[in-house]
Amino acid sequence: MRLWKGLYMNAYENVTNAMPRVRGVLLAYNTNVDGLKYLETNDLEERIERVGRERVFELVEKPPGRIRNLEELFAGILWSITHGKAAEWFVESDEVREYLMEWGWDELRMGGQAGIMANLLGGVYRVPVVVHVPQNTETQAGLFMDGPIYVPRFYDSAFELVHPREAVEDGEDLIHYIYEFPRGFRVFEVEAPRENRFIANADDYNARVYMRREFREHFKKIAERVDLAIISGLHVLKERYSDGSTYRDVLDRVASQLRVLNRLGVKSHFEFAYTASEAVREGIIEMLGNFTSVGLNEVELASVMEIVGDSTLAEEVLNGDLFATIDAMNLLMDETGIERIHFHTYGHYMALTRYRGEHVRDALLFAALAAAAKAMHGNLERLPQVRDALSVPTNERAFPLVEALEREMDMENGIVDMTDRQLAFVPTKIVASPKSTVGIGDTISSSAILGEFARTL
Repeated sequence: MRLWKGLYMNAYENVTNAMPRVRGVLLAYNTNVDGLKYLETNDLEERIERVGRERVFELVEKPPGRIRNLEELFAGILWSITHGKAAEWFVESDEVREYLMEWGWDELRMGGQAGIMANLLGGVYRVPVVVHVPQNTETQAGLFMDGPIYVPRFYDSAFELVHPREAVEDGEDLIHYIYEFPRGFRVFEVEAPRENRFIANADDYNARVYMRREFREHFKKIAERVDLAIISGLHVLKERYSDGSTYRDVLDRVASQLRVLNRLGVKSHFEFAYTASEAVREGIIEMLGNFTSVGLNEVELASVMEIVGDSTLAEEVLNGDLFATIDAMNLLMDETGIERIHFHTYGHYMALTRYRGEHVRDALLFAALAAAAKAMHGNLERLPQVRDALSVPTNERAFPLVEALEREMDMENGIVDMTDRQLAFVPTKIVASPKSTVGIGDTISSSAILGEFARTL
């Protein structure tokens, strides 16, 4: 316990001292508005009863992965509660969209991986960021924090970077409806094993990974102003669209922009999210070798193993087997040639890298502090909030895993020196009653890659 306390304190100082060295970070492609609803048992049970409890529970057993009617909406919510896992399904019904709007929300927040990371990196860490915003409405722009956060725009035919509030435009608000529940939340006979949320995605722009003209035509100008790029939002791609285009068209555009980043020497991180379509998942995995780094959790890593062809390993990863997870990370690195894999799950994080250094472990520790601070406050507004998370208890349930790694792999101070790779392992900080879970994964991954990269400058 004393060892980790000291490592956490040093990591905070090391990472925060290094952050000002970063010239800029590119964040693309998904920014939207999150409408958060904190679920209440009586309200949810009444709504489920009205649409048909028996049918909803049938769908929980065979989740459709999309929403075409109210039964599927509530099946998705119940699936997340039952498993204590996050899920995101696209809403394909206008009737359901009207229902969601009428059901409403308790609060509006910045949404989308790129948007959440922009507020964290630019608004809290004060690192300059350039963020892609598909529809920069007044509502959307108003959710961006003060700080060095920029969007590209044309002004009198000239290209410039300005704060989103200086580039407001007409358009529809892109709303993702997020249904949060705490650990122990009960609905009928179901009890949530841990806190999490279900997302009903009613956003047609991000579902197509829409790229603004400014990004398409002036991507090189943007890339020349940054040292690091974090790409996300590809998980909602469909295999085919009504206009005849496919997910391949989008991936080709992303690959083209990746080539620009690589030519300029910009490090790139891909933030994975669960991708329902196996074809889209396979296409993304084929691209991973063009990135420097990838971040994923146990559900996402298991889904990758299914594509790679090891269903047994996928099941072991889902069941929380530590050494199976390490095997899966090594297999993914072998298959793609990627330099860095960041794995985050409840209670501990790991990073497998083709390079060595304590800065990798320190970045994970800093990310754990940021995640704990976000869980405590819901939204992060100031860097000292991250430092305050030093007081949050370190997860003692991860200590047997530490001992196993020390015994089986000679881990020392959270680092395993492998033949041609390094594995870093850290127990996280656990907040007993988190205010919100939305965006914690994005907070973890962006803090870790930024913290690690800043230490190399």
